[in-house]
Amino acid sequence: MPVARTRFSVLSEDFAADPYRYFAPLRNQAPVHYEPAIDSYFLSRHEDVKRVLTDHEAFTTETLQVRAEPVMRGRVLAQMTGAEHTAKRKIVVRGFTGPALQEQIRAIRANAAELIAPFLTRGRMDLVNDFGKPLAVQVTLDVLGLERRDWRQVAAWHGGIAEFITSMDLTPERRRHCMDCAEQLEAYLLPVIEQRRRHPGEDLVSRLCAAEFDGIGMSDRDVTALIFNVLVAAAEPADKTLALLFKHLIDRPEQLAQVRRDPDLLGAAIAETLRFTPPVQLVPRRAGQDTAFAGGTVPAGATVFCMIGAANRDPAAFTDPDSFDIHRPDLGVARSFTAAAQHLSFGTGLHQCVGAAFARAEIETVAAMLLPLLDQVRHSPGLRYQEAGLYTRGPVSLPLEFTPVRAGERRLGPTL
Repeated sequence: MPVARTRFSVLSEDFAADPYRYFAPLRNQAPVHYEPAIDSYFLSRHEDVKRVLTDHEAFTTETLQVRAEPVMRGRVLAQMTGAEHTAKRKIVVRGFTGPALQEQIRAIRANAAELIAPFLTRGRMDLVNDFGKPLAVQVTLDVLGLERRDWRQVAAWHGGIAEFITSMDLTPERRRHCMDCAEQLEAYLLPVIEQRRRHPGEDLVSRLCAAEFDGIGMSDRDVTALIFNVLVAAAEPADKTLALLFKHLIDRPEQLAQVRRDPDLLGAAIAETLRFTPPVQLVPRRAGQDTAFAGGTVPAGATVFCMIGAANRDPAAFTDPDSFDIHRPDLGVARSFTAAAQHLSFGTGLHQCVGAAFARAEIETVAAMLLPLLDQVRHSPGLRYQEAGLYTRGPVSLPLEFTPVRAGERRLGPTL
C-alpha cells in the first residue's frame, strides 16, 4: 500500500515549536509519514516503533554509518551484532553497574553538591545551564576517568558531535565544525588511552584499554569510538530529563508534594517524565526489505525514523497518554529502566540504551538531593518556557526560584 502524501512536515518550524500537538494526527492519519526533503519515513504508532526497534534483521542500524560513525571515529555499539556486540556491551555495562555504580553515585553527590552550593544562598538558578548541563558532562568524565577540570572544553566538543548526529540538514560549515570537534576530542583522548594502557586504573577508559575480543585487544580507534559512545549516551539525556522532571512537578503542585512526602515515588516521577517527554525523540533505522505497516509500505533501503515521543503517547499503549501521572498503573516503574519497559525512551531490544540504569541512578540521586534544598521551588516570574530539538529535545533553559538557604542552615534530603 502506498504511503499517503501530506502537506504537513516534521521538518517545519511549527512542528519544531511543539511536536506533541502533531503526534495524534500523525498516528491517526499518517502513521507512515514520508518526508521527501530527506527521503525518509517517520513512524509514530507504538506498535510500529517497537516492531522496528526489535526486528534487527528487517531494520538495521546501517544508517549510523552516515549519521554517527564519521564523528564517533569508529563503529558504536548500536552498529555491532553477535558476539562482538555482546562482549563490548558487557564491558561498558560493567562500568555502569554493581560496585562501579555505587562509587559513581558518591561522585555524583559530590559533583552535585559542589555545583549547587553557590546558588543556594541566592535562591535562584537556571536548572539547565547553571546546573544540569555541567553536571551531566562532569559525571560522565568521572565515569570515564577523565579530568573534570576539562569539562567545558569536552562539553564544547561533545556539542559538535551531538549536533552532527542529531541534525537533519547540516550546512557544509556546520559539518566541518562538527568534524573538527570530533578530531580535537580524539586528539585529546589518544594520550590518555596510551597512558591507561601503561598504567591502568579502575576507570572505564582503563577497562576498555585492557579488554579483549576474540583474544585481541581493542585498537586505539575502537577504544576512542566507545568513549565517544559513552559520552553521548550518558551526557545527552541526563540534563534534559532532570530539567523536564522539575518542570512537570512544578507545574503539578499536588504531585510535587506527594514526591516530597514519599521519596519512593521519585522513580515513578522519573519514569513518567521519560514517557511523557523523552529526551531522545527519534531513533533511525534502515529497512532491509519492503515492509508493510498499517498506513503504507516502507521500501527496502529506506531510512526510517522511529518517533519515540509519539509512540509514548499512543492511547493503544497508555491510558490517557497526554496526561502526566506519576501514579499511572500502566507505566510499570520496576521495568521502566530495562529493555522490558513499556515506554520506548531508552529504545528496546538488542540496542536498548547502554546507560539506562546509570541514567536512573544519576537523575534519582540528584533529584533526591535537590528536592529538600529547593524549598518552595517555582518558576521564575515571566518565564517564557521553550524547548528545542527534533532528534533530541529538552528545555533551552529553566530559571527557578526557591527559598534561599541562610548561613548555617541545613536542608537534608534522603540518601539513596
